[in-house]
Amino acid sequence: MLKNLPIAAFLLAMASPAFAGSGLVEPTLKMQGKTTPPRVAITLDACMGKTDFRILDTLVGEKIPATIFVTARWLKHNPQALGVLMSHPDLFEIENHGENHVPAVDKPVLIYGIAAAGSEAAVEQEVEGGRLAIVAATGNQPHWFRGATAKYTQSSMATINHLGERVAGYSINGDGGSLLGAGMTAKHIASAKDGDVVIAHINQPTHEAGEGVVRGLLALKARGVTFTRLDDPAFHSPSN
Repeated sequence: MLKNLPIAAFLLAMASPAFAGSGLVEPTLKMQGKTTPPRVAITLDACMGKTDFRILDTLVGEKIPATIFVTARWLKHNPQALGVLMSHPDLFEIENHGENHVPAVDKPVLIYGIAAAGSEAAVEQEVEGGRLAIVAATGNQPHWFRGATAKYTQSSMATINHLGERVAGYSINGDGGSLLGAGMTAKHIASAKDGDVVIAHINQPTHEAGEGVVRGLLALKARGVTFTRLDDPAFHSPSN
């Protein structure tokens, strides 16, 4: 699946119990190796809509690095937030969440009520449309892709790979698609251990989950966790 890309520092395993037998997979991504202090990667999806500045302001104020997965739709409507991301290149890595927040699945299925791309060509459009929007907005090429719902087929993951991007899984679902309450979200994120990759959302400013993301991040920082991004050298070192 990723044979043309160096991923020595990652363990990519497929696990999707809720969709067993459907042909859909949900990649789990973790860092290999043990470090002291522990390393945790925070990844935040900006699907569409607005920006949760509770989270963004905390990341900036506490100097917490994070990987932000943006769609073309979100970029179009959030120039202020994009300006913050671009003004802090030491903190933020901007990666590809697709053009229109369509699941990157090459067969006609509904996932959580969302219609999938439905064909290889449509998956390519979702990936390339997102990539081109990021290049236009930032001047940088994305290297990672995370599709809407974070579910794929083996063949759609191969398509994404052939387009030059890696599929970004995760190991901790922090906010349940931004639908969890503040307390449960904080608990999930604060539970992260060395090597974990956390997923949460930064585009739902009216949801309680955003408060929980902030509390979880602060709890990890209080534990002395080192925050990493998906482009950090530690993720790609052959020694890991």
